[in-house]
Amino acid sequence: MSYSDLYNDAKLPTGASKAFALNWGLAVLLIAASCVGFLMLFSVADGNLDKWAFPQMVRFTMGFGMMIVMAFIPITIYRKLSFPIYIFALVLLIIVEFFGQVGMGAQRWIDLGFMRLQPSEFMKIALVMILAYYYSWIDKSLISKPQWLLPPIILTLLPVFLVLRQPDLGTAILLLAGAIVVMFIAGVSLWYFAAGLAAVGGLVFLVMYSQGHTWQLLKDYQYRRISTFLDPSSDPLGAGYHITQSKIALGSGGISGRGFMQGTQSHLNFLPEKHTDFIFTTLVEEFGFIGGMALLLIYLLIVLFCVVSAMTNANRFGAILTLGIAATFFFYFAVNMSMVMGLAPVVGVPLPLVSYGGSAMLVLMVGFGLVQSAHVHRPR
Repeated sequence: MSYSDLYNDAKLPTGASKAFALNWGLAVLLIAASCVGFLMLFSVADGNLDKWAFPQMVRFTMGFGMMIVMAFIPITIYRKLSFPIYIFALVLLIIVEFFGQVGMGAQRWIDLGFMRLQPSEFMKIALVMILAYYYSWIDKSLISKPQWLLPPIILTLLPVFLVLRQPDLGTAILLLAGAIVVMFIAGVSLWYFAAGLAAVGGLVFLVMYSQGHTWQLLKDYQYRRISTFLDPSSDPLGAGYHITQSKIALGSGGISGRGFMQGTQSHLNFLPEKHTDFIFTTLVEEFGFIGGMALLLIYLLIVLFCVVSAMTNANRFGAILTLGIAATFFFYFAVNMSMVMGLAPVVGVPLPLVSYGGSAMLVLMVGFGLVQSAHVHRPR
């Protein structure tokens, strides 16, 4: 029996019973992670609720409501919409290329008046959707055939190329990582991943070799980030300032932290981007190792709930989609935490559900709305 036959024959929840079929454990964890964000945004604004915390609360409330509504819509509807959604996100990236708003040296946003939309955030979900659709559509015996491997590669490289032109290396890395996980989950041969790993090694060498040449592959500021990552102390007041101050804040927190709103690095404005990319350092400075591990535990439980949901889902599209979104969420916090601890270059990836930002918050909640829909309508 095929997955589609199994899906159609399964007894799925209807009407009010869908509310009881929701993954409420996942919903509670999302609320918990967001409350950490509200608390820290209130702190870094020196007790001003209106500056960052309240707008973030409004966005989360809207996103949470959207997630619940999306959960009641059958996952088959989203499967049919996968390609149009991907094309729409791709068109938005093209619009950014020509008419996007520039900020901090990058052209990443579309100004809608009431908010700045970052289309690359939406592409993270759209790419996972189209790849999940593709691998639920083709026969499993064809997955590793070269001619059938080409379409998902093209679908991935198109948005990656557009995002790199903005330039936004962090988002490009997340897009690639999410696509690779989906391909792995779908069953693509491990030989392709080994070849890809070798190619990445060659690309890293080429990128570093190109520095200073007329054909260099990265922007000058991106090379400075790499140099800063390798040796932050080489320019502690310049390119290495961000990561140096971040490490000071992390270390000063100790085991239990300095106390709520008592962090000196953030409140004396030594810590840059304290409400966005570096908000995790504020959390650890004020609540210490215990606070940082508590948030990490919440994140890991969110991923675990998604994995368990996918493992109990006999619908191939729903299972692949759930795992793909869980992987995207994982890379969000893994890259951000690694970045602020000096374990990875600073690439401008927000801490999910905690960092201030509208596009990232709403996109994550849309992603979890898809996860909830797959969970509610899953044939077991």
